Amino acid sequence: MKKHSKKYVAALKNVDASKVYTIEEAVPVLKKTAVTKFDSTVDVSFALNVNPTHADQLIRGTITLPHGNGKTKRVLALTHGKTEEAKAAGAEYVGGKELLEKIQNENWFDFDVIVATPDMMGELGKMGRLLGPKGLMPNPKSGTVSPNLAQAVTEIKAGKLAYRVDKDGNLHLSVGRVSFSDDFLVDNIKAVTEHIQKARPATVKGTYVKTVAVHTTMGPSVKITYEGRS
Repeated sequence: MKKHSKKYVAALKNVDASKVYTIEEAVPVLKKTAVTKFDSTVDVSFALNVNPTHADQLIRGTITLPHGNGKTKRVLALTHGKTEEAKAAGAEYVGGKELLEKIQNENWFDFDVIVATPDMMGELGKMGRLLGPKGLMPNPKSGTVSPNLAQAVTEIKAGKLAYRVDKDGNLHLSVGRVSFSDDFLVDNIKAVTEHIQKARPATVKGTYVKTVAVHTTMGPSVKITYEGRS
């Protein structure tokens, strides 16, 4: 059995394990469970009744939170001709094939997201085995492959998040920091829960969301409910 720290055990006393909180009730409780010295991340975790091996039940997409999530992402923009647009939109690194060679030859990963114009996909395709396992492979469905490179960069800088259910049907999204106001966290959590509810596959029968909880970095979970849960 995993042994928890004294801070975790103390934080756990703030949570009624038998209760499923409303989002408005959960946020103040959540803030009391923060156990780190830094400004903890706030995450929402879903256990979904889906089978990701079926293409129509692979829950994935993007969402832009009302108030961002407090994380600034470093963007690598790959393009043959829209270099200045990407730089103006705020991309930290902009280039073409030479940056892919740097990744491959120097094991360079000083960025969080790759966005690319469609004409770069031929080169990127060769990097699938390297970028795919790290979750860095650009994809049109996540908006990271786009002819409008400046818009793609701007949206990511504004807090656009990509998500994907794992093989066990679990889904995790960072929705803010403990330092956010209660109202900001409530808005962001509601935006995520409503978004995931709307992503329910037509082929899922019965319960779709088995459980949903919020938690801080290394802190205990607080179970929540929300409108439209089924």
